[in-house]
Amino acid sequence: MNDKTEDSKPKGRRFKLDPSLEVYKGIWVFVEQERGQAHPVSWELLGEGRKLADRLEVPLGAVVVGADEALLEPICSDAIGYGADLVYLSTGEVLTDYRNEIYTQALTALVNEHKPEILLLGATTLGRDLAGSVATTLGTGLTADCTELDIDPDNRSLMATRPTFGGSLLCTIQTLNYRPQMATVRPRVMAMPEAQPERSGEIVRSRFALDEASVLSKVLDFIPDEAREGAQLPYAEIIVAGGLGMGKPENFQLLFDLAAVLGAEVGATRPVVQAGWVEADRQVGQTGKTVRPRLYIAAGISGAIQHRVGMEGTDVIIAINTDPKAPIFDFATYGIVADAVQLIPALTEAFRQRLAVARAAS
Repeated sequence: MNDKTEDSKPKGRRFKLDPSLEVYKGIWVFVEQERGQAHPVSWELLGEGRKLADRLEVPLGAVVVGADEALLEPICSDAIGYGADLVYLSTGEVLTDYRNEIYTQALTALVNEHKPEILLLGATTLGRDLAGSVATTLGTGLTADCTELDIDPDNRSLMATRPTFGGSLLCTIQTLNYRPQMATVRPRVMAMPEAQPERSGEIVRSRFALDEASVLSKVLDFIPDEAREGAQLPYAEIIVAGGLGMGKPENFQLLFDLAAVLGAEVGATRPVVQAGWVEADRQVGQTGKTVRPRLYIAAGISGAIQHRVGMEGTDVIIAINTDPKAPIFDFATYGIVADAVQLIPALTEAFRQRLAVARAAS
């Protein structure tokens, strides 16, 4: 007989926060903007941050960094409308365009002064670059490309979940001994909250005083990214996606034909992209784009976790696969056991006729 009465609860669950870290309070979201245009991922993160802040009973703050205060005022108002209680606005001449060195200094200075316990950034090109630098400067932990955020009820720490091992597993990471706890989330992983223009909040203003002469990197020119002919998957309302079940690259034209009728974008799985059937900017999944369309038609896609994490936020998923045991049928809204190569042309024609009737009636 074992006479030991020691509590067998995992020791990690009994972690108590170092008293020196208790001065860190509140949740912050970095609002990414480029010349007065905010990236939508910032509002998605404010919606998620609002839930976390309410759970911890702390304020939700938004951080806006730039040069022209008048240009940034509408962004501050929008941030409050999307859930922020406080907006920390840092302005300075050297902050006109993003440069890692000075944005890192500006954000680090704000964190050191106000001490938030959680800092969230979008996993965009800019956000990933900035988050790694700020985490290094602050000497804290950073969990990248998260798909879920929650609060540990035992110790109030951030539980950041992300895919690992090529998307085959999900792991939840906690930063227990350092603050702030940092995480990045890709666009469209979190739902877009409803804006509430009637909300009120406070703007905390500060000046970032740094001489341009002391900055090593220089902006020689600004070339705006105009609308491209390439795929625009993250904010598509309808996506027709294909996997290796489409048989051969030529059959992807069937998906493009259906997408043209529906006004949709065409997506693909990682194996299809790796095989060179379609361009990389059409890949949906952990190593591709994360999407949240109203309708996702998955043709010849098995539903591996690597692909699933990129599209499971879809409102309605229609799966077409010859294998009735394919994993995608476990989470699809509707499943059709059929050969997508044969079914897609029939769907295209049916939708084309339906739309023609609708236009004639109007």
